[in-house]
Amino acid sequence: MLSVLVFLPAAMAATLMAFPFATDATVRRLWVVVTTVEVSLVVGMWVRYGQLQIRGGDFAFEVRVPWIPSVGSDYHIGVDGLSLPLIAMTTVLFLACAIYSFRDTQRVRSYAALFLFLETVCLGVFVSLDLVLFFVFFDLSIVGMYFVINGWGHSGARRAALQFFLYTFIGSFALLVGFIVLYLAASPHTFDMVELTQQNPLAGTGTLGVLALFAIFIGLAIKTPTVPFHTWLPPAHTEAPAAGSAILAGVLLKMGTYGFVRIAMPMLPEQWTRFALVIVIVGVVSVLYGALVALAQSNFKRMIAYTSVNHMGYIVLAVGAAGLVGRSDEQARQLAVTGAVTQMVSHGLITAALFLLAGVLYERGGTYDITSYGGLAALTPVFAAATALAAFASLGLPGFSGFIAEFQIFTGSLGAAPVATVLAFSGILITAALFLRAYQRIFLGPARVGSAADFTAPEAASILPLIAASVIIGLFPRFLLDVIEPASRALLLLLDR
Repeated sequence: MLSVLVFLPAAMAATLMAFPFATDATVRRLWVVVTTVEVSLVVGMWVRYGQLQIRGGDFAFEVRVPWIPSVGSDYHIGVDGLSLPLIAMTTVLFLACAIYSFRDTQRVRSYAALFLFLETVCLGVFVSLDLVLFFVFFDLSIVGMYFVINGWGHSGARRAALQFFLYTFIGSFALLVGFIVLYLAASPHTFDMVELTQQNPLAGTGTLGVLALFAIFIGLAIKTPTVPFHTWLPPAHTEAPAAGSAILAGVLLKMGTYGFVRIAMPMLPEQWTRFALVIVIVGVVSVLYGALVALAQSNFKRMIAYTSVNHMGYIVLAVGAAGLVGRSDEQARQLAVTGAVTQMVSHGLITAALFLLAGVLYERGGTYDITSYGGLAALTPVFAAATALAAFASLGLPGFSGFIAEFQIFTGSLGAAPVATVLAFSGILITAALFLRAYQRIFLGPARVGSAADFTAPEAASILPLIAASVIIGLFPRFLLDVIEPASRALLLLLDR
């Protein structure tokens, strides 16, 4: 089932490209059907995962087939409580983007094939249990998004796509160096992530272990992105099509933070705990810098992009605080890790909705400039209400998933890093100010546009379910936390070795 989930979208992408006579309407329907099947498969996996009663540290739906035996690399995939929520979020976001793009008319077949290809490589990252396999999917995601931005972006897309590709490709090169160091230190040599976690091959190696952590952290920090490795993000988001921005923020950024909890923390526990305070500081700087720079933006889409730097900073703060062994009790540190994974899911849903809403705004006025609008609430009441809900969700209002995630992060981090946590908490206040100011300028006051249509059916069907999912998690989080918490406990046991 897991291999079918991963490769079904790529198979459909290849089919679409092999049969160019399919009409645009047929391509759109097939795109929606495949992404709907993907969501259905994940629902079945989620139910089955609960029935299997997987212990923390174990994997379900595991597949291992020899791939490159000469270097100890296998096709090894599986899921646990850290990856299953992100897999579910990924399939939901790709379905939302397929529905949102139902009205697009520009090279529909190529556009749909690229997104289906991207769905395969994104899912591949989250199911990989082999470092070479992880790296292949990780790199292919860069290629796919490069073509999405360059081919369907705005006027400055070519430059933004090139900057995105070069910057993130350099990060993947650093990541590869770290993987090779882990491979060479292991005995026997292997790229298997489960075996490397059990071996902890760089324990007590001093400088070599530090260099491996540095390389892996830089590679993942660029993808996340954290300050100062964030500069590729705002232009990439600003120039990308709305659906591309939704996948970039909702899924691709999570590859970085997921790499922290899947690779850096369990495979380099000694080094992670040694530099945990530095990681906490990086997280806090990202929180404050992202919020303050977002506050200064007049471009709505660019503002949302900088809030992603802010929200990713909360995750980095949490995983850093979890590494501060001895400064807080185990329960608090586990809460920080659980909050970090919950934040990955929450941010994916909410920020994807915000970027799709930015696309709706652009369709109505032809610009992302906040000062060009005003009074849209009277003309587009459903659009205005959806934007208000998404904004409240992003700033962590109770009743939304962001509150559940950030409450866990702050509660879990406060004992280990009290000053950093208090500073990071101020990021919520800045986020509230920037969203309220933007909303007031766009939707309230005198109208600056003569007329504007409200939500179309594809826009409503793609955006409103994402907001509804955030509300469901915010009100009934137990179904999600029951999956994450055992894996969080197992991660802390590995970190405390």
